[in-house]
Amino acid sequence: MGLGLLASRTLKSSRILHSQYSRFRPIVTKPELQSPDSSSAAAAAPQPETTPSPPKKPVGGARIHFTNPDDAIEVFVDGFLVKIPKGMTVLQACEIAGVDIPRFCYHSRLSIAGNCRMCLVEVEKSPKPVASCAMPALPGMKIKTDTPLAKKAREGVMEFLLMNHPLDCPICDQGGECDLQDQSMAFGSDRGRFTEMKRSVVDKNLGPLVKTVMTRCIQCTRCVRFATEVAGVQDLGMLGRGSGEEVGTYVEKLMTSELSGNVIDICPVGALTSKPFAFKARNWELKGTETIDVTDAVGSNIRIDSRGPEVMRILPRLNEDINEEWISDKTRFCYDGLKRQRLNDPMIRGADGRFKAVSWRDALAVVAEVALHVKPEEIVGIAGQLSDAESMMALKDLLNRMGSNNVWCEGTGTNPSADLRYRYLMNSSIAGLEKADVFLLVGTQPRYEAAMINARIRKTVRASNAKVGYIGPPADFNYDYQHLGFGPKTLLEIAEGRHSFCSAIFNAKNPAIIVGSGLFEREDKEAIFYAAETISKNGNVIRPDWNGFNVLLLSGAQAAALDLGLVPESSNSIESAKFLYLMGADDVNLDKVPADAFVVYQGHHGDRSVYRANVILPSAAYSEKEGTYENTEGRTQQTLPAVPTVGDARDDWKIIRALSEVSRICLPYDTLGSLRSRMRTVAPNLLNVDEIEPATFGPSLSIDCTQEINLTPFKAAIENFYMTNSVTRASKIMAQCSAMLLKE
Repeated sequence: MGLGLLASRTLKSSRILHSQYSRFRPIVTKPELQSPDSSSAAAAAPQPETTPSPPKKPVGGARIHFTNPDDAIEVFVDGFLVKIPKGMTVLQACEIAGVDIPRFCYHSRLSIAGNCRMCLVEVEKSPKPVASCAMPALPGMKIKTDTPLAKKAREGVMEFLLMNHPLDCPICDQGGECDLQDQSMAFGSDRGRFTEMKRSVVDKNLGPLVKTVMTRCIQCTRCVRFATEVAGVQDLGMLGRGSGEEVGTYVEKLMTSELSGNVIDICPVGALTSKPFAFKARNWELKGTETIDVTDAVGSNIRIDSRGPEVMRILPRLNEDINEEWISDKTRFCYDGLKRQRLNDPMIRGADGRFKAVSWRDALAVVAEVALHVKPEEIVGIAGQLSDAESMMALKDLLNRMGSNNVWCEGTGTNPSADLRYRYLMNSSIAGLEKADVFLLVGTQPRYEAAMINARIRKTVRASNAKVGYIGPPADFNYDYQHLGFGPKTLLEIAEGRHSFCSAIFNAKNPAIIVGSGLFEREDKEAIFYAAETISKNGNVIRPDWNGFNVLLLSGAQAAALDLGLVPESSNSIESAKFLYLMGADDVNLDKVPADAFVVYQGHHGDRSVYRANVILPSAAYSEKEGTYENTEGRTQQTLPAVPTVGDARDDWKIIRALSEVSRICLPYDTLGSLRSRMRTVAPNLLNVDEIEPATFGPSLSIDCTQEINLTPFKAAIENFYMTNSVTRASKIMAQCSAMLLKE
């Protein structure tokens, strides 16, 4: 009896021990990774000599520029000699050598944090692996990236990162383009030893654009550094210590930056994703089309991802000369406006005031019949702020053949000056703003008029402590600036040398003056520009090696319109118009249009001008056509069609070409190529894609201005950053941003 009881107790205890230790799974690795002694012994053993592989190409097309050849140092990466400039880190040296080092916290445009430790490499004579992102490269340094020690270190770091990371991959929007997925497959182990409960973190509400699942966060702090350094808002930070550390807002508030969507791109995991795009599609289902943005005058390079006939999302493309790798929230999230309030069919307003859908033949016949019975001086054409150069060229040719010269682009004013190009271009170029050391902003708020140019100014202010002076209504800039005054009175004081800011301009090496194109709408714009030119002459702003006189345009069509000569013959032509042709022009004041005028609206959205139209001609949006645009610095770029047109819509220039044939004044081009040949005779710079044609002449040719300046203070050119054109006004996401973020 006693022996049986003893045997049963022994068996029971052995089962308990087995159940306790059965959950621990052994990790089997290579013998040389088990201990450093064995690895060193294996390294000491004689091995047959192997011929090294040929040098690799730099990662991501990385290029180096030696400002001084004496500053070059030599390092060895996996046995290959690499020449790099002084000050480069070990990680950058590896990239030049063609070796891709894994990383999570490191980003080339942000400060170095060194939190993730994923970029560990082995350096000769170093007692332990070093973080390559934070270690400066030294002359003669021998770096090894694929040794057993480096691989073992990365496996350990990856195991720690996955310790608290949830298994959300099947439901995570980052799946398929996640750095953590890719690097855990490439550098991680096949199992983990952590069997405790994973921690969880409460999600944060950052607004209508960025979705947060903070349990997935790996504390790389990219978003914190981006918000602080690039966006210029102190909204995000690290809270807590140890396992309780998390990223969040110090107090409960929304992220109010106009660049907040970029944290989605730089987040290496699925902690920060696009809220409008949540659970809509996987990245391998989408077709990417490389094109440009036309919602402002910057011309940011973007990629439109579409599935079938629908635009699913918009992402930035790298372009160092324009937008680097960021885009504004308006550019990124206005895409849902491309499918709302669209015009599908030609329509004619009946006697009862209601629109009736008709065929293209009937609509064009009605328009042609009315146009042919109107006097030439009573015909007016206005191009919208989203119009491409080809359609504006066709519109100008059509109205000129009808005998009218009253055609212009909205936003350029009723009496624009297109004779001297320096008066409507950013002459220093967008990238050239980084060379400036003093900025004078006249009647412009770049943060809302051109967010990416404002990011350049902030970058310059942070890097070189450049001074910024601002003349205009109260504004909220994300860098230090001096509010000099509210209107032309302050501008005159600087022009006459009576203001304290004059010394900053005169002592600057590369001063820059940025005049807002919102001043085009003022009657005394000639006097204002003359005062700004006087400052540029006195302050040595324009030299053979530097042109700091800049005009910041508001829309993507303004520069091309002025280059093509869309200048009205009469400043009050709209008041006497009997036939008004609106090509996507929705921001024109139609109160002065005579009640008996016949209005044709050609556009892609049922926006403001539709309510006054007699005939509607549906056209293609910028995401559905090939067109040429010129940005505020004079750089020509082209859009490409990402999705098919909606309904029975057509390209703008094709509609005008068909109308000319019905009107029996046929335009001499049938294809896009022949239309561009016509453009070459008027503005040849519009055919040099991705090139800047600088202004040939400067203020030396301008004549003295006799116009008196009006001391009325400047007004803000944009009241609502999120709603500036027909596409953004139709966007539900932009409406949410206007309702929520503008209250903050």
